[in-house]
Amino acid sequence: IAVLQIVKESQQQHGLRHGDFQRYRGYCSRRLRRLRKTLNFKMGNRHKFTGKKVTEEILSDNRYLLLILMDAERAWSYAMQLKQEANTEPRKRFHLLSRLRKAVKHAEELERLCESNRVDAKTKLEAQAYMAYLTGMLRFEHQEWKAAMEAFNKCKTIYEKLANAFTEEQAVLYNQRVEEISPNIRYCAYNIGDQSAMNELMQMRLRSGGTEGLLAEKLEALITQTRAKQAATMSEVEWRGRTVPVKIDKVRIFLLGLADNEAAIVQAENEETKERLFESLLSECRDAIQAVREDLKPDQKQREHSLESDSGKVSNIQYLHSYLTYIKLSTAIKRNESMAKSLQKALLQQQRSEEDGKRTPRPQDLIRLYDIILQNLVELTQLPGLEEDKNFQKEIGLKTLVYKAYRCFFIAQSYVLVKKWSEALVLYERVLKYAREVQSGAGAYTNSLKELPDVQDLITQVNAEKYSLQAAAILDANDSHETESPSQVKDGKPLSERFETFCLDPSLVSKQVSLVHFPPGFQPIPCKPLFFDLALNHVAFPPLEDKVEQKAKSGLTGYIKGIFGFKS
Repeated sequence: IAVLQIVKESQQQHGLRHGDFQRYRGYCSRRLRRLRKTLNFKMGNRHKFTGKKVTEEILSDNRYLLLILMDAERAWSYAMQLKQEANTEPRKRFHLLSRLRKAVKHAEELERLCESNRVDAKTKLEAQAYMAYLTGMLRFEHQEWKAAMEAFNKCKTIYEKLANAFTEEQAVLYNQRVEEISPNIRYCAYNIGDQSAMNELMQMRLRSGGTEGLLAEKLEALITQTRAKQAATMSEVEWRGRTVPVKIDKVRIFLLGLADNEAAIVQAENEETKERLFESLLSECRDAIQAVREDLKPDQKQREHSLESDSGKVSNIQYLHSYLTYIKLSTAIKRNESMAKSLQKALLQQQRSEEDGKRTPRPQDLIRLYDIILQNLVELTQLPGLEEDKNFQKEIGLKTLVYKAYRCFFIAQSYVLVKKWSEALVLYERVLKYAREVQSGAGAYTNSLKELPDVQDLITQVNAEKYSLQAAAILDANDSHETESPSQVKDGKPLSERFETFCLDPSLVSKQVSLVHFPPGFQPIPCKPLFFDLALNHVAFPPLEDKVEQKAKSGLTGYIKGIFGFKS
């Protein structure tokens, strides 16, 4: 049997694509029941349990091996489900280790049965690799790093040999398993004493930056555990000339990995990877701020009841909160700026995008991004503890001018698209005004403005756009004096009412074509005539007395005469 292929297909189709281990465990139980029923290998009946074991003598069908494999998978999936729940309920960790031991026991039985002559060499190797993988997982949870590393290395070696022995299509599964195991091996090496393993874990996360799933989650968890060990030595942080003690573990872990995260963002190969790393960094930052905010509440109550005279200086925990908020807002600004750069590139390739049938980016999309950046800068100036820092306020003011200039530029671009020449020209002048203010005030703050977009490039671009705008305005003014030809007149009439007039109407080949007025309008029509019989009152009807009398005479005598044929 193809052990790894069966395991992977079952996991992907029954819950593990979304991390739902409970659903996968239910599937393993149902499949075990079906296999036992098909093979007539039942464990007693509903009243009494009778245990049975798969032996070499009855190994006539590969489904007997599937029985043991599904037993191992069921125990493993239950262990992984308990691992998720153990984050909030630590007692479940004991049950987790018990289920992992059970999975290893089933894997050992599978490996023992595969030593039979009836089993082919490939299945034997796959069973050994499966056994080594589960053993490594158990030792990893027990924090027996050396034994776990040996088991993972054995598993990795077997899968690499299998990958080299088969075609590329068959080797994909084996290589994927090797990639899953590699972070665990590096983490074990780090705990044994290899300090370079942390850098390799970061590189693995960078390579998997555009993907999601179990591998990405595993890398994040391993990196967090590694930083938690390093964070024990970190006790304080310095920012803008003030040293603040850091006592919260979550904040220590975040600050320790900040430089690595920023370096990973710079090295990201594509925009998707960069966006995912930005989101990950912002999520970690929000968690750290929440941890500080919980400690900040009792600190504020204590300050309200204290009688200290120097009320102007914020406390250490408040200053740490300001520092983390500064990191969050600065990261958000960098992310939005990165998105703005990618949108600007897309604007330059607008013609090609139209041919591909994709949605064309517009200047309005960039205006929204720069609005968010300016809002973040306003929040930076209001951080507690930095109101009196003149250098900081001046630096933020210059950054605000830079982003205001770019925002005005794209507003002007949007006005150009709708041929509002005068408004666009005024906004271009405003851009030049902001850019000159930045150049005049950026003497001592050149280093802090290095990461921002270059205003000199913006000035050059605005001057070129101004000349183009003036030429377009003159041409548009000349065209407006010419008499409009009937072929360009649009009076809103449907096609059925302008057959005699030639008109170039692009809407005729669109989905919203105007052929007739629908629903049609109401029109007056003559009513159906009503007839009244007025002559009835003046008509004289003929007398009927003679007929009435004749009817009165007829009785029994007339009846008898009628029978015998006598006529009156």
